[in-house]
Amino acid sequence: MIEPLALRIGAATRYCAVFGRPIRHSASPAMQNAGLAALGLDWRYLAFEVHPEELRAALGGAKAMGLIGLNLTVPHKLLAVEMMDVLDESAREWGAVNTVRFEGREAGGAWRPLGEWTGTPREVRAHGFNTDAEAMARALREELGLGLAGASILLLGAGGAGRTAALKLASEKAARLFLVNRTRSRAEALAREIQARYPEVQTIVGYPSGPVDLVLNATSLGLKPGEPSPLDEQQFCLRRAGAVYDMIYRPAETGLLRSARAAGRRAANGLGMLLHQGAKALELWTGRAAPTAIMRRALEENLQLAT
Repeated sequence: MIEPLALRIGAATRYCAVFGRPIRHSASPAMQNAGLAALGLDWRYLAFEVHPEELRAALGGAKAMGLIGLNLTVPHKLLAVEMMDVLDESAREWGAVNTVRFEGREAGGAWRPLGEWTGTPREVRAHGFNTDAEAMARALREELGLGLAGASILLLGAGGAGRTAALKLASEKAARLFLVNRTRSRAEALAREIQARYPEVQTIVGYPSGPVDLVLNATSLGLKPGEPSPLDEQQFCLRRAGAVYDMIYRPAETGLLRSARAAGRRAANGLGMLLHQGAKALELWTGRAAPTAIMRRALEENLQLAT
């Protein structure tokens, strides 16, 4: 594969980055640097651990230093919404920002992505997007062969990732959503939001009594060794699930996925979702089609090196 870091960094090199806390587990730099190299761009993609209390300052610093764009991961996606200068329809629809494109204002008033500028514009704005929701839906279709319309889904987690997932699944006309969250009140609030926006979707807080087409983990449980499963198998047996999807991609096989495969269920981790949200972000920054095959290979190699 292309070795992006073998290329020299110079004074003209441009930068993108991901902000999160924690961040050392992220495979985004491997994926995005491979994509940038394949496009022949003198750009690099970095990772920074940013405390949520410092997010506004970090965004301001990135803007001031002329970064092309950012990805935002846990715990910044909800916090960033009110920190953007403008929101794309995707960010407004799902109420979360995972991709930021910095844009400069031309003399005539039009805004252009910083990636198209050779100089430094005097006025720069942060444009927020959400590429997570569509990436999740695409990964479920491609990796599990799952049709979302009419599906019955058990969703674990009602935080930032869970809320975006629930709203996207509802918009795709899922028939029933079962919401389980450590803090029940948060699941109840999400259920009310779904019922207000998508009244045709049956939304239940708690575990289902019968089978479902999909169990989807949108919590962070499984990232660290020895963590408990996000699923209470005394309340729901995995043999009653058609498929299991875990948004976590590192480790490649979480305890939940091991249990799913032991139960004979179709199962997939979050690599496909990470790929598709990252590919869309790259396209927003560059205005060019993302080399997804190269980016996927870089992700797979990075995860193998980490095992």
